[in-house]
Amino acid sequence: MFKNTLFCLLLFLHQRGLAQKSDSSFLAFKEREVELAALQQKTFHSSKENERMEGNKEFLRLWEDIVERPEILDYSFDLLKDISVLTAPDKKFKLITWNLYKNDGTHAYFGYLLVNNSKRVKKGFLKYETEEAFESFKLVDRSMTVKSPETYVGTPEKWFGMLYTQVIDCGDYYTLIGWDGNDKLTQRKFIDVLSFRSDGSPIFGKDVFKMPRKNPRRVMFEYSTEVAMSLKYSEKSNRIVYSHLSSNQEGSLLEGQFQFYGPDGSFDALELKKGKWVTVEDIDARNEKNKNDNVKKPNPKKQTPIYKPK
Repeated sequence: MFKNTLFCLLLFLHQRGLAQKSDSSFLAFKEREVELAALQQKTFHSSKENERMEGNKEFLRLWEDIVERPEILDYSFDLLKDISVLTAPDKKFKLITWNLYKNDGTHAYFGYLLVNNSKRVKKGFLKYETEEAFESFKLVDRSMTVKSPETYVGTPEKWFGMLYTQVIDCGDYYTLIGWDGNDKLTQRKFIDVLSFRSDGSPIFGKDVFKMPRKNPRRVMFEYSTEVAMSLKYSEKSNRIVYSHLSSNQEGSLLEGQFQFYGPDGSFDALELKKGKWVTVEDIDARNEKNKNDNVKKPNPKKQTPIYKPK
C-alpha cells in the first residue's frame, strides 16, 4: 500500500514537473518569437544593405539562445512571416531557413536543422527519451563555391543554401522543394534531398533521381527573374509536377542562356516509384490540382525580393 502511494506521488510530481517545464519553454519561445518578429522589418525589408546585414546578425543571435532546446520542435513560430519554418510529416525534424537579399541581386542563406533522433516520435511536448536524442545543426551556406549544384553533396556545415518551401516524407529520406534568388538575371528552383546516416548525421543531396541524360543528387531549374515557374508536390498522384522550361528566343546560340528561359505551357513530373523519383514527361497538369491550388497567388509587382519565391 505504501509503495503504491509513493509511486503515485512520484508519478504526479514528475508529470507536474514536465508540465511546468512545458509552460516555461512555451513562454521562453513566445518571448523570443516576439523579438524576432519585431526585427523582421529591418532584416528583410530595409532599403539599406548594411541595415539588413546588421539586422541579420541580431536575428542569428536571437536564434542561438533557443535552437539548443528540444522543445523547439513543437513550437510553430507563426509570427515569423518572412522566413520558412517547415516540420517533417513524421515530426523527425524542423527546418528553418531564410534569405538575405543583397544589392547586387544575389542572396545569402541562413538556417537551422533541428532533429529528433529519438526512436519514439509522438505528438506533444517533451516526447524525447533523452535530451541527447535532440540535435541542432546550424546551416552554413557554401553555394557560392559550388560549381555543379546538381551533383553536390553537402553537410550542414557545407550546405548548398536555399529557401525551403515544402518537405515530402519518402521513407528513408526526405525530398525538399527550394528556391534560390540567384542574381539579377535568373532565379532557380530546386528539388533537394535530406537524409540521415546511420550515426544520425544529416546529409543534403542523394542519388534518388532517374532522369534522362543526367544523374543528379538534386534537381535544378534555372529561369528568368521576369517569369514565374510552377514546382509543387501533388499528394493526389504522389508526383512532383513542374513547368517545362525553354528559351523564349529562337536560335541554338541562346541554349543555356537561362535569362531567356521560362515555362512553355507544358508540364513534366517526377513520380515516386520504389524509392526513386522517375521522370514522366508531358503530363496533363489539370489532373494534378489539390487543396493548395485555391490559395491566392501573390502579385509579382508588389513583391519584395526577400522571401516570396515566384
